[in-house]
Amino acid sequence: MKALATQLFDRVWSRRTQMGLAVRVTVAATAAYAVATALHLLLPLWAVLTSIIVTQMSVGRSLKASRDYMLGTIGGAIYGGAIAILIPYSGELGLLGLLVLAVAPLAFVAAIYPNLSSATVTAVIVLVLPTMHHADPMTSAIDRVSEVGVGAVTGLLVSFLVLPSRAVRQIRASAAILLELIADAFTELLAGLTRGRDNDALHWIQDGIGTAMVGLNAIGAEAERERAARLSSGPDTGPLLRTVLRLRHDVVMIGRATVVPLPIEVQTRLAAPLTEVSTVIARFLRSAAAALREGAGAPPIHPVHVALQHYAEAVAAVRQDGLIRGHAGDTAERFFALGFSLEQMHQNLCDLDRVVGEWSEAAAGKSVRVAE
Repeated sequence: MKALATQLFDRVWSRRTQMGLAVRVTVAATAAYAVATALHLLLPLWAVLTSIIVTQMSVGRSLKASRDYMLGTIGGAIYGGAIAILIPYSGELGLLGLLVLAVAPLAFVAAIYPNLSSATVTAVIVLVLPTMHHADPMTSAIDRVSEVGVGAVTGLLVSFLVLPSRAVRQIRASAAILLELIADAFTELLAGLTRGRDNDALHWIQDGIGTAMVGLNAIGAEAERERAARLSSGPDTGPLLRTVLRLRHDVVMIGRATVVPLPIEVQTRLAAPLTEVSTVIARFLRSAAAALREGAGAPPIHPVHVALQHYAEAVAAVRQDGLIRGHAGDTAERFFALGFSLEQMHQNLCDLDRVVGEWSEAAAGKSVRVAE
């Protein structure tokens, strides 16, 4: 039972970020309803829905959601209210014509700028709601902006005060996951030099890395938004994102070079150094991932230098002995492409070593002591 309880706790604790979001959304929704009711707003529902929309996984994402939703709401309220006031109408056909005039241009704008999609909804509410509650368009527009404003402010305050989650912290975990995926892919791809691999399998290996890279870039943008608003501190996210992206490109190039296995005699000569390269680089990537999560210093990179030096010496011996001669041109091309890709990866691993050091708590503490 104790082991089961420990396993359950570990599983739940690993989702603490998602649990924090659930708590924030719940608090934001209930608080928005209470505030909207206290202020006697016409439709507290919109305050509740807005608070849910703007309460996001990180403070940086909440800032963007609040800004976009408020801009769209204000723009839609102004446009919808102006149409209703300046173009008199009577009957359902007149209202139908105004809806076309309101929805068509705002939907076009939203198609170009998706962050302003709330403008279309707001304009429709401002036009239709007065016919249901016998109010004038100006009052409807003011009510709508007030309801959304209450929801947006409530959601932002909750994001700041209730179990706040900073994108700068999340980027550590996301980058660590991506480095582990790259390590797994790198090991699998080098293993393909002895058995080959079809394109479908190659794409399957790369898909997970591509998806994780998209998520990392999104979190990086949120982290920079927090830094710009002085809501968090830490290293610039750019070098980390660029280094991880280059490592992903290295894996893509290595994958293309390992679709077809090397000739048997070349495999025999390169088996030991390639195994060393695979083991050492994968271990370095996983250690770097752990260092990012824990805020620890970068792992030692010297074994990577040694392993790649051994591989370079083995490649030089293969070329000197002419083991590539007599094979098809594409075989030699893949052989040299693999060496070039590993050289590029070596440079990028050195950059990763530097970046992880910058993100470590030890480096941050040293910077503070220097400043003092």
